[in-house]
Amino acid sequence: MSETLKKTVLLVDDDADIRTLLSDALQQKGYIALQAENGEQMWQQLEDEPVSLIIMDLYLQDEDGLQLAREVRETHQVPIMMLTGIGDETDRILGLELAADDYMMKPFSIREVMARIHALIRRSTQLTPTANHLSHTLEEAHQCLSFGPWLLDLTARQLKDNKGNLVVLTLGEFSLLEALALHPDRILTREQLLDMSRGLETEVFDRTIDVLILRLRRKIEANPKTPEFIKTQRGLGYLFQGPVRTNEPIRP
Repeated sequence: MSETLKKTVLLVDDDADIRTLLSDALQQKGYIALQAENGEQMWQQLEDEPVSLIIMDLYLQDEDGLQLAREVRETHQVPIMMLTGIGDETDRILGLELAADDYMMKPFSIREVMARIHALIRRSTQLTPTANHLSHTLEEAHQCLSFGPWLLDLTARQLKDNKGNLVVLTLGEFSLLEALALHPDRILTREQLLDMSRGLETEVFDRTIDVLILRLRRKIEANPKTPEFIKTQRGLGYLFQGPVRTNEPIRP
């Protein structure tokens, strides 16, 4: 699998058996596997070299995996998969809401974990511009959508406010916002949004869309409790309130 040969996965878990199990499976598929049993080792690994994905246990010994994931999200644009042995739906939703891109319950199937790892890395690779792509981007006009005070740059995959400040979005957040903004004033079901969003995988659980909507509202709405743009249509899905303007292509 040539596309995985240079992909590095960082395993953050205080259970050495879990780390070894995942490390062996990753290496068999051509990935580079790094290990960390706590936050200190994780930060050291991240400082030493870039990684393509972080797999982190929700409950590390004497540390909060969710807090670590949130701190990583603030400084690194890397997909995060959370692992937990607790089947509490509240924990699952909270994990995604704070930082994670995907979530796996222990005990897990190695086959399923590997499929999700591959999907997350493939998605990240598709949405992260390569050096060659960036050189073309500098020369080409950008396709943009604007709504309210926001400018959604579909070429650079960035969201900026009317002062030019960049708003950091996760892979799933950007893909969902793109799908909504491209279909203004139209009710879309969760299933339709999953299909339209290049940053989401259909195997994620049903509440993923709801969690991502909540996160987007916190970032783009003046008052998330009374949203101006992303409207809930109870029993149906969501509607993105226009107008959405398709800007003349701009040059960076």
